Amino acid sequence: MTDVTLEAQRLDQLMAALRPRLHRYCARMVGSAVDGEDVVQEALVKAINALSKTGPVVDLDGWLFRIAHNAALDFLRRRRRYEAVHANEELEMITALVNPVADHQAAAASLRTFMRLPVAQRSCVILMDVLAYSLDEIGKMTGSSIPAVKAALHRGRTRLRELAQEPDDQKLPALAARERSLLLAYVDRFNVRDFDAIRDMLADEVRLDVISRVQRNGRHEVGSYFTRYGELTDWLLAPGLVEGRPAALVRDAEDPAAPPVYFILLDWTGDRLLTIRDFRFARYAMEGADITVLD
Repeated sequence: MTDVTLEAQRLDQLMAALRPRLHRYCARMVGSAVDGEDVVQEALVKAINALSKTGPVVDLDGWLFRIAHNAALDFLRRRRRYEAVHANEELEMITALVNPVADHQAAAASLRTFMRLPVAQRSCVILMDVLAYSLDEIGKMTGSSIPAVKAALHRGRTRLRELAQEPDDQKLPALAARERSLLLAYVDRFNVRDFDAIRDMLADEVRLDVISRVQRNGRHEVGSYFTRYGELTDWLLAPGLVEGRPAALVRDAEDPAAPPVYFILLDWTGDRLLTIRDFRFARYAMEGADITVLD
């Protein structure tokens, strides 16, 4: 077995183990649990493609996080939310790096709150206070000096304390009447296992992404997805919104009053279902996501 093959196997195992932590980082960097998963997928594809060129990697964990960090910055640039990092700022001397109060504030902060921090501060606070990486590890992942990381941590923690005192009055967009009607029909048909009726709702070019498992395209390929759900008994759907997007919220069938355990994002073109993004195997995305159950 070649070194590249062994490295690929190590990477596959590490990607599976690290994916929830990568998502925690990327979701907070881009301010969205859903977009954070897009960034994670982009980073993992880049890592797989880069492996044959880089050869054996000593610190795969740090290497993956560097790729995820850069992918998150690329995403922010594309979305025009990238905030310039001023490398020439005067750096402050910081003595208290282990700060339980800051740790709690970072863990409790919403994804939208993190978006109000400058990129450098956001990255350093997430990596240390949410994911518990060291100063040296953060510097290597972000390509920053230790003094720069210390300064970003200090400023980011200070700003988080300020933001914690402010009301979070941002409202999620309401669902349009047509989309609401389509969503309710989808959920109702799904719950009574009328999957033939749901297949009739699919667009010819429908796309399915079962996160971290499989992707399929077209009515014929996607149709078998519902067959698999027909074999399962652990789900009960409710209509809802995830970060303002139409979604089927999935509850445990044995405890339907409990909060949803994962979600399925749905997107329509006209009255046809165009995309299905199922987070059954990516339940970590529930953490921090703005979830609204529709009555």
